[in-house]
Amino acid sequence: MSLGLLPSKQTVSASQDDSEYESAPVGLNLFWRTFFLIAVLLVGSMLAWLQTLHSLEFETHAVGTAQELASQVNLSRAALVYSDAIARVALLKTMSDQEGLRIVPREPSDKFTPFDDDALSRRVSSELSKRLGNGTVVANSVNNQSGLWIGFVIDGDDYWLLTDETRFHAPEGKTWGVWLAVATALSLVGAALIARLINRPLKQLSFAASRVREGDFEASRLDENVQTGEIREVNIGFNRMAQRLAKIEQDRAVMLAGISHDLRTPLARLRLETEMSVTDLDARAHMSADIAQLDAIIGKFLDYARPDKAKLSPVVLADVVEACTYSYQKQTDVKIKVQLEDNLLVMADEVELGRIISNLLENARRYGKSVDTGIARIQLAAISRDKWVLIKIRDHGVGVAPEQLANLTQPFYRGEAARTAANGAGLGLAIVDKTVQRMGGSFSLGNAPSGGLSANIRLHRVASA
Repeated sequence: MSLGLLPSKQTVSASQDDSEYESAPVGLNLFWRTFFLIAVLLVGSMLAWLQTLHSLEFETHAVGTAQELASQVNLSRAALVYSDAIARVALLKTMSDQEGLRIVPREPSDKFTPFDDDALSRRVSSELSKRLGNGTVVANSVNNQSGLWIGFVIDGDDYWLLTDETRFHAPEGKTWGVWLAVATALSLVGAALIARLINRPLKQLSFAASRVREGDFEASRLDENVQTGEIREVNIGFNRMAQRLAKIEQDRAVMLAGISHDLRTPLARLRLETEMSVTDLDARAHMSADIAQLDAIIGKFLDYARPDKAKLSPVVLADVVEACTYSYQKQTDVKIKVQLEDNLLVMADEVELGRIISNLLENARRYGKSVDTGIARIQLAAISRDKWVLIKIRDHGVGVAPEQLANLTQPFYRGEAARTAANGAGLGLAIVDKTVQRMGGSFSLGNAPSGGLSANIRLHRVASA
């Protein structure tokens, strides 16, 4: 069944603020933005410190390695110089077996590979040359035998000192990587905790603001005893604002209800006096109509002053529609066509929903009459869509100027042009909008493509048992 229940391009939502809020682009919330900023700061700081420590460790390690190698060469040279030939053989064997040091003669035909594979090797070679003299040679291999070879001179003779190069390697990159991973993980956890701590009062404030927006002033109170001074001041200010808004709302409701109630007493007397004292039937009819109109306007004020809370329960939509349309069946100036999906249940207040539909039907009957026939043809249809029930009430009148649509749900606003027959207080559609919102739904108005005004209601659907 295609009944055009969705608003047309000219439709203006009566809950425009809500729709704009819901359709706003979704981005990172405050928690994640704070988390990422802190995480980037911490990780960047760690990388900078890592580079700094690596540079400091590089220089220290290179100088220390060169110093230790130079000490080995100098000690070996001194031991060989001051030992006799017999003791020298035993010394060389002891150095080889216990310290892993070998001293062999250096021949002019020896082929060696310079010890300059990386920056650390070149730095160690440079430092050794400074400490041992210009004739020093540092090699990775000699005659295809790998190791750390240091060429030096003893009494004009050239020798090679072979030592274990693994002693002097810099810490492996894996070690740095492990420490970086551990530090990063701890930093991210810390960033998450800090972001959550910062975000918590703002989240509470956001929730409280949403409660104020819904009229639940009691649930919007914030803690005024928090330790942070700035948060405490914000909470105190927000609580005072909520209290004043609650008082203003209460005073407004009491004032409107009191005024409306007090005005109905003299109106009742005026009606009685009119019936008793006015003999002219035509004048009496006009006076009674004026009094009835005043009474109806007062009723609108009472409806608009109702509190923003409603007790919701599953309601059979067909029963409410039947009760609302019953009184129009015998009227000659209105024809209503009802098309409802079977077994529709909505979450609503049955009395309030009846007021909504009756108000919209009366609005369509009064302002949606055909210019040619003088009859108001009204379509009332409802279908279910996912978790919602979409209700449409449409007339076939002249519609409303597009620039006026947004104002029709504003209190005390009445349309111009063909709909200036409005002689009420301009609260009917405002009451409908407010009541639908109280029941967790949405209300919108739009011009139908083929003419006439279309009222669209969306209420929560209740699954049939």
